Amino acid sequence: MIHILAQVLGYLAFIFLAVSLWVNNDIKFRWINSLGSLSFVFYGLLIHAFPIVLTNAVLLAINIYFLFKIYRRQEKFDLIEFKSDAALITKFLSFYQKDIEAYFPGFAIGEGENEIRFAVLRDIVVANLFVATVNANGDAFVKINYTVPKYRDYKVGRFLFDEGKEFLHNKGIKRIIYTQVTNKQHEKFLKVIGFKKESYGSAACYMKYI
Repeated sequence: MIHILAQVLGYLAFIFLAVSLWVNNDIKFRWINSLGSLSFVFYGLLIHAFPIVLTNAVLLAINIYFLFKIYRRQEKFDLIEFKSDAALITKFLSFYQKDIEAYFPGFAIGEGENEIRFAVLRDIVVANLFVATVNANGDAFVKINYTVPKYRDYKVGRFLFDEGKEFLHNKGIKRIIYTQVTNKQHEKFLKVIGFKKESYGSAACYMKYI
């Protein structure tokens, strides 16, 4: 029984560590890597391999230390509006084109006066791009709300829809509406941030009152 449990823990640890090397988000990497190290610690204890226990206990402690730093880190968030022909945004869209297509297929910035466009800066780095069309009722229909992979830890979303409420209200926005969500990861993000699946007219959508 112990032999089987040790094998399961060994394979589980291998899977966790392998997966952690594929993620491109620092928090996810630290958490998954920690699970791998913890599994190896128990694996080492079961087979009495104390060098494995010691090595992975140290790695686990390092991961916990960096997770503590990440969660305690005070970051500066800001919003900056941009015009449809802004050179920096054009380069941003070009650089992340493939990933953007996976989340917001067919996205293109429009020229209309009822279109709101801004970027979320995280420590002066462009972390998110938000574009929506706003009608007279204060409904903002999202065309894109794209966060770069490095910053997909929900902090940008929480800043945008919590601390950024005043900015959105000043733009006359009362509701944020997604009429089409094609990406499962983005759908998960919307649920975590507090969007609810509701009806708009005869169509289903994700909606959040602000």
